[in-house]
Amino acid sequence: MKLKLYPIAAFTFAMMTVVSCASTKQTKKGAASADSEKSEKSKGGLKPYDKVITKDAISDDGLFTVHKVDDDYFYEIADSLFDREMLMVSRIAKTATGIGFGGGKANTEVLRWEKRDKKVLVRVVSHQIFAADSLPIHEAVTNSNFEPVLFSFDIKAISKDSTKTVIQVNDLYNTDVQALGMPGYYREEYKVSNVDKDRSYIESLKSYPLNIEARHVKTYNAKNAPSNGSLGSITVEMNNSMVLLPKVPMERRYFDERVGWFARGQVDYGLDAQESKTVRYLDRWRLEVKPEDVAKFNAGELVEPKKQIVYYVDRATPKQWVPYIKQGIEDWQVAFEAAGFKNAIIAKDAPTVEEDPEWSPEDVRYSVVRYLASPIPNANGPHVSDPRSGEILESDINWYHNVMTLLRNWYFVQTAAINPDARGVAFKNEIMGRLIRFVSSHEVGHTLGLPHNMGSSVAYPVDSLRSKSFTEKYSTAPSIMDYARFNYIAQPGDEGVSMMPNIGIYDKYAIKWGYRPILDKKENAEKPILDQWILEHAGDPMYRFGSQQREVVDPSSQTEDLGDDAVKASNYGIANLKRIVPNLIEWTAEDGKTYEDLGTLYGQVLGQYNRYMGHVSNNIGGVYEYYKTYDQEGAVYMPVPKERQAESVAFLQEQLFTTPEWMIDAEILNRIEHDGSLERIRATQVRTLENVLDFGRMGRMIENETLNGKDAYTLTQLMTDLRTGIFSELTNGKKIDTYRRNLQRAYIERLDYLLTKDQTGRNATDVKVSQSDIRAISRAELNTLKRLVATASTRTGDTLSRYHLQDLKERIDLILDPRS
Repeated sequence: MKLKLYPIAAFTFAMMTVVSCASTKQTKKGAASADSEKSEKSKGGLKPYDKVITKDAISDDGLFTVHKVDDDYFYEIADSLFDREMLMVSRIAKTATGIGFGGGKANTEVLRWEKRDKKVLVRVVSHQIFAADSLPIHEAVTNSNFEPVLFSFDIKAISKDSTKTVIQVNDLYNTDVQALGMPGYYREEYKVSNVDKDRSYIESLKSYPLNIEARHVKTYNAKNAPSNGSLGSITVEMNNSMVLLPKVPMERRYFDERVGWFARGQVDYGLDAQESKTVRYLDRWRLEVKPEDVAKFNAGELVEPKKQIVYYVDRATPKQWVPYIKQGIEDWQVAFEAAGFKNAIIAKDAPTVEEDPEWSPEDVRYSVVRYLASPIPNANGPHVSDPRSGEILESDINWYHNVMTLLRNWYFVQTAAINPDARGVAFKNEIMGRLIRFVSSHEVGHTLGLPHNMGSSVAYPVDSLRSKSFTEKYSTAPSIMDYARFNYIAQPGDEGVSMMPNIGIYDKYAIKWGYRPILDKKENAEKPILDQWILEHAGDPMYRFGSQQREVVDPSSQTEDLGDDAVKASNYGIANLKRIVPNLIEWTAEDGKTYEDLGTLYGQVLGQYNRYMGHVSNNIGGVYEYYKTYDQEGAVYMPVPKERQAESVAFLQEQLFTTPEWMIDAEILNRIEHDGSLERIRATQVRTLENVLDFGRMGRMIENETLNGKDAYTLTQLMTDLRTGIFSELTNGKKIDTYRRNLQRAYIERLDYLLTKDQTGRNATDVKVSQSDIRAISRAELNTLKRLVATASTRTGDTLSRYHLQDLKERIDLILDPRS
């Protein structure tokens, strides 16, 4: 056995020796490999820089250095930028069909990049609450304002000089980081469940000295997609702009509602008050006096600011419009002169590629009027500002190509009756250029911090807008920030009147108030001086600010209106529309083309007519609002006088509820449509009727009567006046034509609505309808109409009128007694 086993044992030993040798070699090799791998790692267990950012990397230097290695993206962050605050503005750059248009702001966050151990964290910083760090309460504010972590990254490498940190950022943009993607209201509306990572990708990451621009395509699985529903998803392109905020925030200037301004709020727990208070401060550019110019400034001499506001006009802008856009920008120089500065705002052509190949409109150092080849008939002027101070850091005005269509339509329908330059479907370049300049000025005003001032145009007496001398001096409104458009009041024979607003008295006043440095005062200490600037013009309508209203309560602060008397202004406007309609075919004629422009401009006439109805009807139940403080006399809220409300109802009876036959031009209608005129008139009348018989408006009228008695235009008087006009045939025995039959049915249906429905949604005036007088008055009105209709139906000799009245009685019976 031993003889047999020995060779096996010897063989086993030999094998063990071989295995041992092989194992030794493998161990040495593994050790060498481990040593090699270890040697390839820098301290802290990270890979060497050149193993992460390889020679194949495509790099872009800027705020962070952005590297692209194959499909991977990296940020290389300088240590000096950790803990600096940065503003992230997220916009939907390109949308799926049905989700508006690109460019809309989706979210804004302040971020702080933090280096912690082997991680880089992105934290969200809130400036909603505040207390100075010198105060004891600062600690409590800090404890209740802990910064949430938005995202966490593994550190991939450290630069060779150990001053920069490299992280990979693919997942920041490819995964569902809601703060950087589709906003919550879209997610809810379209029932978004999650991001499909396989259909999402980074389009580009670009770095500039003060900002990083990220574009990434996101595909969201959605159960209720607005378009291409069979896909069950929505794809959008997001743009995230991350902007480095100044190390030292600008001095704030505090907001006052008596001067219109874009502002932001912050709850300041450090104030000497027995409750937390929200302080608001202006969004404005940092305009400062150079140290060497302080003496000149104090002596009243105009000085150039330390840093000018500069707007570049996009090189994609058609050359013929560039001078007009630039003029619109520099029109604001006269307003800044009121603030003590000369050449404070200037316009420049964007450099050509040859002049500056690195120049880009996405670089936050440049504010740009961007010309967009889009069918959207609009322009807008957003801006990016520092939430800590309100300092405007950059602004891009989006100029959509089809804004010219909008201007053509407005200018035509509001001035063609007296203005040969406005007749036709295409204007001369110098005319369109002047209109472009007007819009440029308006949009630039927004980027300077000014909101719409809808209470401006009411400062002028209506008939003054027919005066050449007055309009040459004051234009059509004290502020270009009103929607005061073009002079629809001027009549034939009013030669030389101005047609549009310019930078006005209010604009100069507002810019002075917001921008003039008060060199020896800081923030709160400025208030007495700023108050005095306001009080110097208190009560002067030229200097009044009226905010834009979602639902009009104050009829003196409306869009698209002119003058201090809506009835008189609208009568002038309608007289001009009556002059335009018979000429529409001639003024739009061109051999070889269809009647599309005729239909468009006829629609514009009707749209303008509807605006006049709104301007007047909003006086009914209206309440004026004049911003005041305790040191100013008089009420802030005042009901529209009784006489003006009654006059407004009489206007509607004459111009709207009496069928506007001038609008029914068969020569136009038989060229643009096979039907629709009857329905158009009905819809026009019903729109205003429902606006007048609105729960909020009726509630204000009841309250006005309760508080002011015989001085109020009452709801019962309104109902009597409406019935007397809308149902005038019941007493005069006239035939009731088709248009009037439709209107009378609409009135009955509105009374039914008032009896059975409740107020819904957001309303300027809240009313508990079931417990108010609205239903009692509506029921009484129906009973009155029931008696009048029953009597009239037995007297009329017209068959259709009798059928109509019998039907009205049946409708009223069903409303009053649904069980019958």
